[in-house]
Amino acid sequence: METYGPHAPPPDARGSGAGVEGGLPAEPVRPVGAGWISTLVLATLGLYMAFLTPIQVLLAEQIDELDPAGKEVALGWVTGVGALVAVVANPVAGALSDRTRSRFGRRRPWIVGGAVLGAAGLALTAAQSTVVGVALGWCLAQSGLNAMLAGVNAVVPDQVPVRQRAVVSGFVGVPQTLGLVVGAVLVTVVVTDVTAGYLVLALVTVGCALPFVLVSRDTAPAAAGRPASRPLRDAWISPRAHPDFAWAWLTRFLVMLGNALGTLYLLYFLEDAVHHDDPGGGVLVLTLLYTAGVATTAVVGGVVSDRSGRRRALVCVGSVVMALASLLLTFWHTWAAATVAATLLGLGFGVYIAVDQALITQVLPRAGDRAKDLGVINVANAAPQVLGPALAAPIVAYAGGYAGLYLVATVVTALGGALVWRIRSVR
Repeated sequence: METYGPHAPPPDARGSGAGVEGGLPAEPVRPVGAGWISTLVLATLGLYMAFLTPIQVLLAEQIDELDPAGKEVALGWVTGVGALVAVVANPVAGALSDRTRSRFGRRRPWIVGGAVLGAAGLALTAAQSTVVGVALGWCLAQSGLNAMLAGVNAVVPDQVPVRQRAVVSGFVGVPQTLGLVVGAVLVTVVVTDVTAGYLVLALVTVGCALPFVLVSRDTAPAAAGRPASRPLRDAWISPRAHPDFAWAWLTRFLVMLGNALGTLYLLYFLEDAVHHDDPGGGVLVLTLLYTAGVATTAVVGGVVSDRSGRRRALVCVGSVVMALASLLLTFWHTWAAATVAATLLGLGFGVYIAVDQALITQVLPRAGDRAKDLGVINVANAAPQVLGPALAAPIVAYAGGYAGLYLVATVVTALGGALVWRIRSVR
């Protein structure tokens, strides 16, 4: 017997794949196939290569050449400003995408347009010879990439049935971590010049987006009944009116903040606390272990969640495993402990990101505002990248060093996992 979500009517007599809410598609009911998932995974891989590789490799190398004496402050300033742009750009682009009416649909114009704008920003960043210029180029790249992200995120609740949503989110979650590894190899082994690295990433971003844009269907609902676009004003979602959405936002923010605190100073942790002979190489090894952990559990966790219909328990389990990884580093500052912690963090994050993303799509306030509402959720992803450095530095300096830092990360992550039980409308 077929089952549907609480707001999803069955297909109508014409065989439609989704219900209708005010001229806009409600919960979809037609399963997506392997080809659709594969092209979405490819688009997501290109997107996160463009997001993460500059932060981890290219920006650091470029700023080191431009301002070697003040590189730490300059890099923090550039990435912080970029994160602030992301906080604004994603929900705004999402709101505009929700209101887009074109024969190409609502999402595809923003996916391909964002990819092109992001690629232009990467190319502009590559050409800069000052730190301010780098910041401006990176902000343009963040604007485009976040517009693309708004479209990519929204296609899952737009087109994937609730009963299939966690496993699809699991597949999409893998390139969110794999993108860093593939991108780092691309710009350190295949292409070693910083400028060429930016340009290759720009081409990869557009190239990975095109297959999904060309082969996927998209919704082009009628404009009737939709209010005028007010993206900044509409970004506010009342916690009183939508408490489950508010709790989902808070749990995502806390878990991502714990993750940011735990990984921000990993290089310095290996250098100063573990006394690793090659801290940079150690970070690469830990990143590979983390990525392997995510790949191991993301899809499996999604399958278990979709088949059981349970979200909250698995989100809590994933958060607890991540918290255990931080707790391990609170007491043992050794290379062996670091490798175990990296593996645990990946295993926990794989389950968490797959199931929590599916849970979030089930508490979105309105089907017609999916991209905007997911953009608000993305603030919970981006804000910790801004707050992380401001919180971590004084903890390391004045509140227990790295033991204090990882203890705080443990508490914050565990609290985020516990608060998921405040969500009432999802099992």
